[in-house]
Amino acid sequence: MEEFQHSYRRLCKESGAEPQETVLQQLQELPRGRLDLATQSLTVETCRALGKLLQKEALLTELILSDCMLSEEGATLLLQGLCANTVVRFLDLKGNNLQAAGAEALGQLLRQNKSIQSLTLEWNNLGPWEDAFAAFCGALAGNGALRQLDLRNNQISHKGAEELALALTRNAHLQQLDLRWNSIGLLGGRALVNCLPRNRTLWRLELAGNNVPGDILRAVEQAMDHNQERQTTSRENRARTHVLSKEVQHLQEEKSRQGSGWLCPQFLDLMETIDKQRKEMARSSRASAACVGQLQEALNERHSIINALKAKLQMAEAALALSEQKAQGLGELLAMAEQEQRSLAQRQAKERRLEQQVGRRAGGQAVLGGVTSGAHAPSHPQEAAERESKLLRDLSAANEKHLLLRNQVDELERKVRSQQEQLFLARQELTNTAAELKIRAVQAEERLELEKKRSRQSLEDVEQLRAKEVEHMTRHLEESERAMQERVQRLEASRLSLEEELSRVKAAALSERGQAEEELIKAKNQVRLEEQRLAHLEEKLRLLAQARDEAQSACLQQRQTVADAQARASQLSLQVEGLRRRLEELQQELSNKDQEKVAEVTRVRVELREQNGRLQAELTAQEALKEKVAALERQLKVMASDHREALLDRESENASLREKLRLKEAEIARIREEEAQRASFLQNAVLAYVQGSPLRALSPQK
Repeated sequence: MEEFQHSYRRLCKESGAEPQETVLQQLQELPRGRLDLATQSLTVETCRALGKLLQKEALLTELILSDCMLSEEGATLLLQGLCANTVVRFLDLKGNNLQAAGAEALGQLLRQNKSIQSLTLEWNNLGPWEDAFAAFCGALAGNGALRQLDLRNNQISHKGAEELALALTRNAHLQQLDLRWNSIGLLGGRALVNCLPRNRTLWRLELAGNNVPGDILRAVEQAMDHNQERQTTSRENRARTHVLSKEVQHLQEEKSRQGSGWLCPQFLDLMETIDKQRKEMARSSRASAACVGQLQEALNERHSIINALKAKLQMAEAALALSEQKAQGLGELLAMAEQEQRSLAQRQAKERRLEQQVGRRAGGQAVLGGVTSGAHAPSHPQEAAERESKLLRDLSAANEKHLLLRNQVDELERKVRSQQEQLFLARQELTNTAAELKIRAVQAEERLELEKKRSRQSLEDVEQLRAKEVEHMTRHLEESERAMQERVQRLEASRLSLEEELSRVKAAALSERGQAEEELIKAKNQVRLEEQRLAHLEEKLRLLAQARDEAQSACLQQRQTVADAQARASQLSLQVEGLRRRLEELQQELSNKDQEKVAEVTRVRVELREQNGRLQAELTAQEALKEKVAALERQLKVMASDHREALLDRESENASLREKLRLKEAEIARIREEEAQRASFLQNAVLAYVQGSPLRALSPQK
């Protein structure tokens, strides 16, 4: 990492800033692949230099910048540098108080970077900036590399949770999301729960410390369990598919080694069986997914019904509490009215008693007092009557008010009873709904378990069938190997017969070649002027011999690449040596064994019949040449020029015959390779033996 340190110094000097000593110390002690600058206060110049370095750095896979007190500008510069990085897998920005600009820079990072798999943003301030956080969530929706995201303690509200839920519906790669200790609340929790049925990759979602109700937390936990089970099942299916593909590849390799055509029907049957099993598994998985989706929709509907009933219950309880408060107030008013009525009755009784006493006193005074007092006597009964009438009116008004309040109390009591009855019915309906929901949930769980058992049973059946197919293919391979060994033995026998036939052909060609050589010697003695041309032809023959030696060396190199072929080639070379020593004995036995080997070499003779015809034509041409040579001997003195032209024609025809023989040898070698691939090295050994003999120019090779 010294180069990284020098680059950091150079960039700081170019920008006119001093490099930070703490950063240099961390770079000096840098472990391989990990840059840890935690708790280091990074300046804007340092962030600019690090951002430029991270654009081209190809060794760092972990970058830890937690509690670095990054400013908005510094964080933006660092994140812009990371946008072009393709190596960093882990990024930690914990405790840097990132706000609106930081959220926008993070959104740009998620849109452009395709390598970061883990992003830690704990203890920042991304939630309050709704527009910037919405941009961050939009970038998260389109990111295909991030697997783990930590957003703890970011003051995320229910609106931010809704944006995250919208992003999760489109993101199919994020697996872990930590949202603990935020302010998501009931609405945000519901938004996250509603998005989970459309996300099948997220298997860990933490919502503790968000004031989310317990039923939503349980629904989230259940969805995470389903996703985890689904991923486990998919991993098992992928593993089994990989094993099956390996088995198929192994069978293909065995097929290519054992030869073409003998394994095709069994291999095609196996491939058809595997395709059927795959289709059956896909159909069962789709049916299970559809069933689980229907059950999830039914559960969601039941949850919504329960939530509506709970809301109605809360409203009824609030109305009941309000009516109870009203009834209590009216009761207090009624008690006050009764108390006033009792006080008025007591006051009226006291006034009546006073009036009676005053009346008695007034009667006594009227008897004793005289005329003056008699004039004032009628005033007291009049005042008493007025007061009594007033009290009666007040009493009647109080009675009416009392009756009215009593009627209101009765009405409120009736309303309270009706609301209590409605509340009881609502509670009973809620209980019935909850019981029905539990029953359906249990039925759904049972159906899910049944589907799991069926899928497992189908997988076990597939595994057993695959084992049976593998065992069957193994038996078939063994049988085929035995058949191939028998075929090799038959080919060995045919090789021996072909060698015998070849030796006979070589003997005939040897005699013909001897005659041709005698005639050529006579022609050379007679025509001394053609020696230079013949020498040139011999040079060409030498070059051909060198080409033959090169071909032999290439064959030797090919034999060295195959260990089994080397062993067989060595055995065949020993057999060829033995055959060479016993060549004369075999020639004597050929006449006795011709009739026995006719049936075995009939097929080869049919193939060589056409070639023998061509050789006979060439031999007739050679006989014609012999006649021409004899004629040239008789007419040598008279037709010297014609003799030279005839010799030139004869030499050209000999060259063409040699070329035809070479082409026939190549064609025969190709036919032998197609006929018996296993015996190719044996045939090459025979070919090498035939080519090494002095009769190769006139003897056809098989």
